[in-house]
Amino acid sequence: MQQQNVDDLLAQFEVLVDVKGNAGVLSLSRPQALNALTHGMIQLLRHYFDAWENDPAITHIILRSLSPKAFSAGGDVRAVYEMAKAGDPTWSAFFADEYCLNSRIKHYSKPVVSLIDGIVMGGGVGLTGHGPYRIGSEKTLFAMPEVGIGFFPDVGASYLLPRLRSVETGLYCAMSGARLSQADCMWAGFLTHCVASERFEDLLAALTATSDIDAVLAEFAVEPSEASRLAAHEAALQACFSKGSVAEILAALDAVSGDDAEWAQKTASMIRSRSPMSVNVSFAEIHRGAEMEFDDCMVMEYRILHRILQGNDFYEGIRSVLVEKDNMPAWKPGRFEDVDMEEVDTYFNEPKDGDLVLR
Repeated sequence: MQQQNVDDLLAQFEVLVDVKGNAGVLSLSRPQALNALTHGMIQLLRHYFDAWENDPAITHIILRSLSPKAFSAGGDVRAVYEMAKAGDPTWSAFFADEYCLNSRIKHYSKPVVSLIDGIVMGGGVGLTGHGPYRIGSEKTLFAMPEVGIGFFPDVGASYLLPRLRSVETGLYCAMSGARLSQADCMWAGFLTHCVASERFEDLLAALTATSDIDAVLAEFAVEPSEASRLAAHEAALQACFSKGSVAEILAALDAVSGDDAEWAQKTASMIRSRSPMSVNVSFAEIHRGAEMEFDDCMVMEYRILHRILQGNDFYEGIRSVLVEKDNMPAWKPGRFEDVDMEEVDTYFNEPKDGDLVLR
């Protein structure tokens, strides 16, 4: 059996497909890996988005997870690391297909409803963050933690993050990789509704019994299970992350006093533990993305991707966090003050093999 056929077969077990009532239901089912997205899963999801768009019997699509812990913890970056290290060019196809799927969801002509009952990070945000309905339980835990592995917030994050509560909120998420609770996600604007975890199965049944999504959500929606901790620091967040450079943001965080001091110190420490190059690229990416259309953001991210995989930090981050797990990455450069801003600009240049073509 050819490898492509094997991948397709495996993907059938990693994404379960069903039609219930008027809804197409796509259930991520790779719980042992917290639903980390494989290339096969991405291709299968795209297939059904394409197949169902012109099917009059399908009025909306529901994305959910069969894992008790996560919607999706991200893309399978370990597999990408192995492919890129081995010189396997198919890593590019993995990202091209993922970015095309992100764009497909953003522009989809039918409502996409995401049921987020647990961790949603990286590639999982790319699946959930661009549709009109994003329902989270009290177990929701959101993050774009890519700068911690020498990567950058992708899958449409350059469009999504600056359009949260504020550009500054998006910068905070991108530069620190901080984790947001259900309440934080509602406050920031990532979630559109909150529903208790114990009611998710009833919610699914109700969503498959009618095409009136708003009426169902009006019945099930509740207030967040706790107050947003991030909201309590909004003034300090806005003041610090409105600065014009990474260095100025860190200096502003260091200078915070009073009730926000502990939060600011923790945030500055998180940022300083990340790849200095990745943080600076992400700072530029979020500011650029705030002024761009969605598909232009995807092309920009594809450019950053090609450049970042030519460097040191992605491979060093994966080695440190996922392979040897010593959590002691040797970033290059190792200090924020040594980042060359002219080099940062090169991350936004068109790659030699051309820009992303969105299909």
